[in-house]
Amino acid sequence: MQLMPRYLVKNVTTLVADVAGFVTEYRPVYSKQLQVYKGIDNVLDFRLLNADQKPVDITSYTPKFVAFDENNIMVLEKDGTILDDGSTITRGKFTITVTENELLNVKQQYLSYNVYMQETDGDKVLTYSHSNFDNDATIYVNGRTFPGPQSSYSVTQFEQEAVGVDIWYSETVDAQAARNGNEALHTAAVYTEAYTGDVVVQATLDNQVTESTNWADVATLTFAGNETEPTPVNFNGVYSFIRFKTDTSPADTITKVLVRN
Repeated sequence: MQLMPRYLVKNVTTLVADVAGFVTEYRPVYSKQLQVYKGIDNVLDFRLLNADQKPVDITSYTPKFVAFDENNIMVLEKDGTILDDGSTITRGKFTITVTENELLNVKQQYLSYNVYMQETDGDKVLTYSHSNFDNDATIYVNGRTFPGPQSSYSVTQFEQEAVGVDIWYSETVDAQAARNGNEALHTAAVYTEAYTGDVVVQATLDNQVTESTNWADVATLTFAGNETEPTPVNFNGVYSFIRFKTDTSPADTITKVLVRN
């Protein structure tokens, strides 16, 4: 049996503040890269030091954290939580919490971040990542550890079966049979505006969609025309493709159907 150790430790980052004169030194104060993970809340621990590497009393400051992408567009802006209670153990310590929701729409990438301290009168004290007054540091957004759900597919196009026939079909959607198991769950949400009639979910096991493809009805939604919220439907099955059929023209009344397999 192989024993694989895992570590549960705090990753504390040291910052330096120019609050009482600073001797320029051409060596890094800290150079490690931070990492946050999509799918969970991340708590970043920081400690503020002066030029003599002594902790600074930060009880009169508000820590501020900002992160930018490669296009210099701000992605995150957070206030820190001060842990400094006046004791020597906690002096200079504060945390920044980056929540799961805040990273939901941030893709896996490298970000630049800065930390500054805001005084009670609004003045800002910049902290540095190097003792030669470099204040840019790097943080990596990791999306592999807790993979999130796949993006929803938006269905917006419908075509009438034939002139004079009150049947409309949507475009086909790949049902992702290769990665779904025997209990594959599919979810769709129909967005309507005064639509009256049925929306039928159809599926096929055929490997290709042609004019002779066999489609089967797997779920039916009935609309009265007074719905104000999206109407969801869940169904199970390992299908090759799915589509949506209506018995009333969806033009201007079905805005979209979101599908997640």
